[in-house]
Amino acid sequence: MSQRTGSADLPLHGGRVPAWLADRMTALGVVMCETIIHHYGRDELLRRLAHPFWFQAFGSVMGMDWHSSGITTSVLGALKRGLTPRARELGLHVCGGRGKHSRQTPAELIALGDRLGFDGGALATTSRLVAKVDSAAVQDGFDLYLHGFIVSDDARWVVVQQGMKGDAGQARRYHWLSEGLESFVDAPHVGIEGETQGEILNLTDLRAAASRTAQIELLDALGPDGVARELALIERTDKPQAEPKPQMMLPHLSLPDHDEVRPSDVVMSRLHGNFAAAAERGPVDFTELLQVPGVGARTVRALALVAEVMHGAPCRFSDPARFAFAHGGKDRHPFPVPIHVYDQTISVLKAAVSNAKLGQDDQLHALQRLDAESRRLESFTAAISFEKVVMEERAQSGRYGGRSIFGWETAPAARIA
Repeated sequence: MSQRTGSADLPLHGGRVPAWLADRMTALGVVMCETIIHHYGRDELLRRLAHPFWFQAFGSVMGMDWHSSGITTSVLGALKRGLTPRARELGLHVCGGRGKHSRQTPAELIALGDRLGFDGGALATTSRLVAKVDSAAVQDGFDLYLHGFIVSDDARWVVVQQGMKGDAGQARRYHWLSEGLESFVDAPHVGIEGETQGEILNLTDLRAAASRTAQIELLDALGPDGVARELALIERTDKPQAEPKPQMMLPHLSLPDHDEVRPSDVVMSRLHGNFAAAAERGPVDFTELLQVPGVGARTVRALALVAEVMHGAPCRFSDPARFAFAHGGKDRHPFPVPIHVYDQTISVLKAAVSNAKLGQDDQLHALQRLDAESRRLESFTAAISFEKVVMEERAQSGRYGGRSIFGWETAPAARIA
């Protein structure tokens, strides 16, 4: 049986992702997915996409606003653009999307099934059903507007869909995973993200089984008109109603409304470990081993955070804001996107994956060691100042090719990465 892994508050953000960032998100997202598949397989990538905390960190390391609902749309869009041309090679297909694209999901799945030999009609039914469950069986006041369905060649899948409550400025993201799924109406979600806002009628809860059965029996016995009459009688009675049972408690990631990254949003010991690993392993693994021209200390620091997203344990993604220290954010939080660093990160990963296809795994293993070193060092590395890191990054932003939705920080003359 699938298990919920957690929940989180997602402030609803508008706006568009600029092309200069969207293109890089596509390139970075695909090569990271390819690396995960190389090390752990397609099923593991699907498990990670079904993990709400990991998904948020994934979007954050790509330079999106670290806490916003926009991560859902932009990450799924980047993966659809990037994985579609590589679908035959990687065996992954991204269907659906936002608005009208979400309604095309069943047709896309049927077409895939005809081409690849699995039951696309059954998956189309699944797509409609999971959307119906999250819009009708989980009555939480959020209207679905995005539905992404990622399916592998062997018909394993993950669904990520999102609803909004516009008047409250909030969004809620729902994750589904086919692995271990036995019932669509008995606690099927891997994770639900969003703000806890009052009572939620969740008919998919395990404790609602008796209620679902009773509703069917009542409808059979009384018919629709009889049920309506009984409800009218209940509304007229003054009899006090029993308190509803509370929803099951889950680990809850609370993503605040403030745009800026604050020290309280980051587990500083983990950031210490990332930076220390970059300083210690950088000269060994990236100057002598990778030999990628232009790779400097700042790029290795970004790679330490990217490596954690690719190799880290689920418990390490409770602070998605930390991953914004790899490539900043399009709104300048915690600092502008360092274009030169971002491009070098993509170059290093592409070179590593390309060599791995030739049987030379040294570069990919170097990234794996970088992640392991972060965890080893974080418990006894000297503390760093959050404010100093942000201040220095912004001071160097022009040299890193810093860019945001507000434009270039300065003329990107002297490159440094």
